[in-house]
Amino acid sequence: MNRTFALFPTLLLVGCVAGPNYRVPPTAVLNDPNISTPFLGQDDARMSQGELPARWWRLYGDPKLDSYVEEALAANTDLRAADANLRRATAIVHEAEAARTMRTNISGQAVGTRVAGPADGLPAPFSYSMEFALSYPLDLAGTIHRGVEAANAQAEATLAARDQVRVLVAAAVTRNYARVCTSNITLAAARHVVEIQKSTLEVATRLTQSGRGTQFDVDRAGAAVHVNNAAIPDILAERKAALYELAALMGRTPADYPKEVETCDVAPALNRPIPVGDGAMLIKRRPDIRSAERLLAAATATIGIEEAELYPKISIGGFAGTAGPADEFLKSASFGFSVGPLVSWSFPNRKAVRARIEQAGADADGALASFDGSVLLAVQQAETALAAYAYARDRLNELELAATAAGRASDDAEKLQRFGRTPFLDVLNAQASFADAQTSLSAARANLIDRQIDLFLALGGGWE
Repeated sequence: MNRTFALFPTLLLVGCVAGPNYRVPPTAVLNDPNISTPFLGQDDARMSQGELPARWWRLYGDPKLDSYVEEALAANTDLRAADANLRRATAIVHEAEAARTMRTNISGQAVGTRVAGPADGLPAPFSYSMEFALSYPLDLAGTIHRGVEAANAQAEATLAARDQVRVLVAAAVTRNYARVCTSNITLAAARHVVEIQKSTLEVATRLTQSGRGTQFDVDRAGAAVHVNNAAIPDILAERKAALYELAALMGRTPADYPKEVETCDVAPALNRPIPVGDGAMLIKRRPDIRSAERLLAAATATIGIEEAELYPKISIGGFAGTAGPADEFLKSASFGFSVGPLVSWSFPNRKAVRARIEQAGADADGALASFDGSVLLAVQQAETALAAYAYARDRLNELELAATAAGRASDDAEKLQRFGRTPFLDVLNAQASFADAQTSLSAARANLIDRQIDLFLALGGGWE
């Protein structure tokens, strides 16, 4: 208790603000020099150290995709909810700031009193009182200051959370748009393989009818047709699912999915290296890091709010009023006023307040750990996405070579079989290899676009 009274004169003289002033702790992972360096995985001709643009999806140069993303950012239900959360957080800031304004109070009453005794039965005398009071909080301990600080930090964290939703929505729209296009490309490849195998089935049937083939060859060729035909419904289902998800992201019903994209047969493609920046740019760009840092600031301000409970709350103000018997209503003798400081101090349960200060300190330590975790996660995700994209590109290159070779082998097998220089089974095997190569190639093309979007998502693009 002595320590509290010793600090009280200081508060009155200089108006100290309780609690620590916020700054990113020097021990934070953010301050590690390795965080701000170029990425380990960007030594690749397909990537550059340039800054990722806010609207990264425009790197694909597809006006249709651009329009879908912009529509989703305007109508997506998750974003509407995030906007509502932001408005609420802003209103909380206004409420906290309102605690600094002048407070007024008006009161009045009229009382009739009947006294028992000889005057019993006479009319009761009436008296009145009216009072108007003004007060302004001095906030010497900084309760209001820290409250506004915490509310602002919470609102900024909510804004960052809204930006994170924008990132996710833009990525989801781009991913599903690409899924529709790659599904159509895969569908075309699957149907092409089926047509080749149908031709082979017709040849096997004619050879068998002319006595130069066997029913075994016909059955094997027919099975290949049915197996590859069976893959087509799954491709159609995946395309339909992507269209419906795209509609939902844009705030539309499934029946109102964008019909014009249903026939898209050119997958989004980048025409220049992906600008990935470096660790320093990533830290500034990732909304989840901004959110974690602002929550740390809010937790630090809360320590001050709790510490301020140890000190009295002082306001300056005054009141004016009139009171007296009813027959002297508003006469000059009935008026009075006073001006001066108003001290309100309910002596706190110091153990309870100290416990709340410790709780706030623990919350701040937890917020720092979350902030450090968000920085480490961001860098890890960026490095992982960079590596995955590079390997997906290498895999696609190999599968393109494999598909070309399998196509040549299939054509050669058909020619050799026509001249009786290879058995019919070799033709079927070559066509099966070609079908597998085409399926793998289509999947690899779709996977490459997915890895690109994963990279953009990890880099945190999509907000300004």
